[in-house]
Amino acid sequence: MMEKIKLLLVDDEEQFCKTTSKILSKRGYEVTTAGTGYEAVDILKHKAQDVVILDVRMPGMDGHKTLNEIRKICPQTRVIMLTGNGGPDSAYSSSELGAYDYLTKPCNIDLMSSKIRRAYSAARTQGDVKKERLAGDVMIRIDDCISVTEDKTVKEAIEQIMRSFEGSGSGHFPILVFDKNNRELTGILSIHDLIRALRPAYLSAPKPSIADSARYSDLFWAGLFTAQTQSLANKKVGEVISSEAPPTADESTSLMELANLMQTQGSSRVVITGMGKIIGVVREQELFFEMAVLIS
Repeated sequence: MMEKIKLLLVDDEEQFCKTTSKILSKRGYEVTTAGTGYEAVDILKHKAQDVVILDVRMPGMDGHKTLNEIRKICPQTRVIMLTGNGGPDSAYSSSELGAYDYLTKPCNIDLMSSKIRRAYSAARTQGDVKKERLAGDVMIRIDDCISVTEDKTVKEAIEQIMRSFEGSGSGHFPILVFDKNNRELTGILSIHDLIRALRPAYLSAPKPSIADSARYSDLFWAGLFTAQTQSLANKKVGEVISSEAPPTADESTSLMELANLMQTQGSSRVVITGMGKIIGVVREQELFFEMAVLIS
């Protein structure tokens, strides 16, 4: 998503607006918020928006009435309804009034982002929703990824990850690992890598046949997680990541090609490039949410 999408978020729940706006802004959206339907209509009269996310249940002018007004002011703007407890009936009513799509509260931020991008694409292609999107349309931008160099310790990497999560609610984003000069991508640090590195080497070592039926006592496991975590903290990130760098694909790659690449390469992530530079990452989650949008 190289061009910023102008998004109007309309909800009378102040905290929801504040938190969601912060997360979506971090993902590259230009977010404007409104606490009432009246305020939303006024904003749209003075400043065009690409996509509107509109709560159904609001005091005064509710979501359906607001949607009706939006359709009069800017019929080309795609509106995604937040149905909350409204359920299927509310979603159907919204669709009848001209809503592009709907989300049910509480909603997954990745799914919300996917639907926003699809609504934006549909408007730009004059409603041609059958046109499949490409890797560059669904990727997580490089600016939203966490990056560390391979000479950093696991402790430093985890601290950086935790800082990035503060107040974002964005879930597990890709952690790109570069060489010590911060130039060449050497791999992606995953939680799976950390769990694998946590296990003592002797648990994977060959055992005598008699040991196959033996069970370790509770005493054996007691305190082992803490001890191994503390030991892992001082290891270099380069020692923990998988030996092979993730596969790469151009931003113009089709989603089916990405799915095939993930399967044939045994990777849950693909690094996306544009003009010879790394510009983002596509995870399995992005493909899953694209599937969810197409099926719904």
